[in-house]
Amino acid sequence: MLAMRSRPASLLCALLLASAGTLVVVGRMAIASPQDTSAMPGASAVVKPHAYVSLDPVPRGSEFQVAVVVDIARGFHMNSHKPTDTYLIPTTITPQLPAGMQLGEAIYPSGRLQKFSFSPTKPLDVYTGSVALRLRLSARDDAPLGPTTIPVTLRYQACNDAACLPPVRVPVTVLLQVAATGTKPRVVHPEIFQATSSR
Repeated sequence: MLAMRSRPASLLCALLLASAGTLVVVGRMAIASPQDTSAMPGASAVVKPHAYVSLDPVPRGSEFQVAVVVDIARGFHMNSHKPTDTYLIPTTITPQLPAGMQLGEAIYPSGRLQKFSFSPTKPLDVYTGSVALRLRLSARDDAPLGPTTIPVTLRYQACNDAACLPPVRVPVTVLLQVAATGTKPRVVHPEIFQATSSR
């Protein structure tokens, strides 16, 4: 297994080189090629997303939240939404809103500063364990009544202490029920949606 000692001009260059079967170093981070990740679990085995909605049902004209709760396997991490270096891939969630839905803002929790073997002196801002990424949304007065699906794309790069898997985009499906204006909703999953930490 080969390693490049100099920092590539860009992450794209690094990923192209990785496809040739090398372990590429970007800054201080090693990106393993598909051939070199055979001993590592796949990205979908390392990170498990789960979708939640704050109201059931969601009345027309109301504000609500969606959360993608990400469970990260022990020994792995992913960069926070605001990583410490420009070459690191930030974690993001991007919704594809159906008719009648409006986006307010995305809420990302603060990461945790942690040192790794590829960055022994400069801590990196990362997510570990379980983390909730949230979206503030509104159901407009013209939102179609009944079952509604909101496709969300989770983008992240999973790493352990020595190497990183290639960045991936994972589809997450959010299911909710839209009700008529004035319907009294049930507040659900308060342990997720009452969190106040954001960046």
